Amino acid sequence: MAFEPPPRLVRALGEAAPDGDAWLERLPEAARQAVAARELTVERVQLPGGRSSLVVLVRRSDGTPAVLKLAPPRARPQSERAALAHWGGLGAVQLLESGAAEGVLLLERLHPDVSVRSLPEAKALLEAAGTLRRLWVEPPGEDGAHTFETVAERTGRQAAAMRASAVADAGVLTLVDAALAAREELLAGPPEHRLLHGTFRQSKVLAGERTPWLAVGPDPVVGECAFDLARLVRDRVEDLIASPSGAATTRRRVKRLAESLDVEQERLRGWTLFRAVESGVRALRVGRPRDAELLLEFAGWL
Repeated sequence: MAFEPPPRLVRALGEAAPDGDAWLERLPEAARQAVAARELTVERVQLPGGRSSLVVLVRRSDGTPAVLKLAPPRARPQSERAALAHWGGLGAVQLLESGAAEGVLLLERLHPDVSVRSLPEAKALLEAAGTLRRLWVEPPGEDGAHTFETVAERTGRQAAAMRASAVADAGVLTLVDAALAAREELLAGPPEHRLLHGTFRQSKVLAGERTPWLAVGPDPVVGECAFDLARLVRDRVEDLIASPSGAATTRRRVKRLAESLDVEQERLRGWTLFRAVESGVRALRVGRPRDAELLLEFAGWL
């Protein structure tokens, strides 16, 4: 079978590595080797797939359905493996092999075409938030020692990229200043140490067999829960922007999610602002002006 990367993956990696990506060139052969080494039977490549990995639906030698995931180093697959191993299937997809094959994960098969996003909005937010709560555990390691990136470290890289971006629009610059100031204030206090999903949203929660909903595709980070919840606030941003009551709905969503997960509302608002502006500025930088417009308009409501 040909393991050609889906167009969505090619575009996303092209944005991250505009001068070319050797990993993409090696991907078909790497996939063939991973399948052969595990004696897997390939069903199909998942389409449209993710933006940072190749996902292949397979069956193990005993007929058990599974998912083979191949990701480049920049997607931090070893960090994903460590988080999934620590969660042990509680709230997240189950890791099916303990080996540390570089960039290759063998995972429990969920229902790849059924995410919590398929539910009505209010129900989707409720189910997604409940799933996220189960992931917020103490990170592995003694005395607070762990190998995961922290919220301070990750947002520090992002803040530096925001400062370096050539933004000429005065309105965008005002939002950047507000986002950077919010980050500084949020990081000023004692840090909270919880293992977080890192890139959580409704489409990252898939239907399962052993439990109704399970999270997939973490980019784990250690820090405060409000950071993790912030990405969920802007889910279905296109619908929010199109609605006359989008701004009011967003503010109610912040309040409702903060209360339901016992997160301080103002901290959730601050991280939602930072993450929306960071995503918007990055979209501008890689040539996605429509996405940038939506994200920055949303950020202006906060």
